[in-house]
Amino acid sequence: MTDADGRKRDAARAAVERFVRDGATIGLGSGTTSAFVVMRIGELLEAGELRGVRGIPTSESTAALAREVNIPMVSLSEARPTLTLDGADEISPDLAAVKGLGGALLREKIVAAASTTGLVLVADATKMVDALGTRSPVPVEVDPYGWQATLDALSTLGCKPSLRTDAAGPEHPFVTDGGHYTADCAFEGIEDPTALEAAVKAIPGALECGLFVDLAVAAVVAGEDGVRVLEK
Repeated sequence: MTDADGRKRDAARAAVERFVRDGATIGLGSGTTSAFVVMRIGELLEAGELRGVRGIPTSESTAALAREVNIPMVSLSEARPTLTLDGADEISPDLAAVKGLGGALLREKIVAAASTTGLVLVADATKMVDALGTRSPVPVEVDPYGWQATLDALSTLGCKPSLRTDAAGPEHPFVTDGGHYTADCAFEGIEDPTALEAAVKAIPGALECGLFVDLAVAAVVAGEDGVRVLEK
């Protein structure tokens, strides 16, 4: 395990132990950090240290891991999450975030927004930034129909958008679990994430963007000096 993976694991363990309680329904995020969250919840359930916890997964890969570690799962048609634990690609001082490099941003945002007490971000300290858009592109989930026109429209917002491709090569677009494409939009810093989120979502074909604003109630961040909990 690399040092970065160790910090993700530490943040995940701290987040689960701080925020997950018996009987909770937890939105389970996607990506490498969220995988540590899922595994920790599974460990505590198996040990009897947590009881009655259920998960709502945000991707097929998360659902598969949750089944592997025996976390009972429900859908949003059956329950609402008490809270969601999810990773982030960037986190600003006011707990706005960029998410979606793992390829599940639409479902992640649906589950986070449905959470009764909000979203808890889980990350290593390298994800903390002074301004969003300085280290990571902003992913935008787009409809495959007319994606070229959608990317042209996104470029008018001051970014350089590129269509994400998969491991099969540059001629093969990455396809989300929902059957959509993803545009990665490179900005040179974002002054007003709220306004940019609204502008992106006003573009026909842009289904959702990876700006998570006013959703997080806390962030659990692990660095060389240990784990910090940042709360609004």
